[in-house]
Amino acid sequence: MVGGTRRMLGVLAAVTAALLLGLGTGAPARAAGAAPKPAPGVDITGVGLDGPLRLRSDTQSALVLAVIDQVNWFSRTGARTGPKVADLGPKYTVVVLAGDTPKQTFDLYPLAKGGPRVYRPAKQPDGRKTSAGWFLGRLNMSETLRHAGVPLERRFDTLSGGIGGGERVIPEDAINPARDIDTAITELQRLLLLNLGVVLVITTGLAGIALLVRRRTR
Repeated sequence: MVGGTRRMLGVLAAVTAALLLGLGTGAPARAAGAAPKPAPGVDITGVGLDGPLRLRSDTQSALVLAVIDQVNWFSRTGARTGPKVADLGPKYTVVVLAGDTPKQTFDLYPLAKGGPRVYRPAKQPDGRKTSAGWFLGRLNMSETLRHAGVPLERRFDTLSGGIGGGERVIPEDAINPARDIDTAITELQRLLLLNLGVVLVITTGLAGIALLVRRRTR
């Protein structure tokens, strides 16, 4: 009985040791086998560039993310037709990469009439199935590309609170605090005078009605 118990304990110890050994050797193997995801990058070609602008995350992560932000929010389908060729302006092709592998490509038109435009070709570098389409671009596209190194003139019709965000600016003549305060005070005075006039009219009317009622009750 004692011998059987000892043998059983020995078997359990051997199984436990084997499991622990497997766990100890398997975890590092799995960790070593899991390759890190390749860092994103972008290549930009187009008007005024002698060669591709190659932006990589290890040295220019903010610029890479800013450019990718211009093209990573489109829906599956876009407009079938875009602006007239004469209204598009200069074209800049952006290729999004994972490491050194091209994944997606887009044609950007930052100076198109009516606002920036983006064209997504149906044929993509990674062979994914997608539909060709035109999309409205972000308003800060021109400034984002300029920061990335594209030779575009600085635009004052967009605000970019750092690279990657932006919205259309209100004209400077519309942003005048002193004028706005004067206008508000003038409007307030007009409103007070109008209210005072209404109160006087109502008071006069009530006095007249009271006088008329008093005369008839005598």
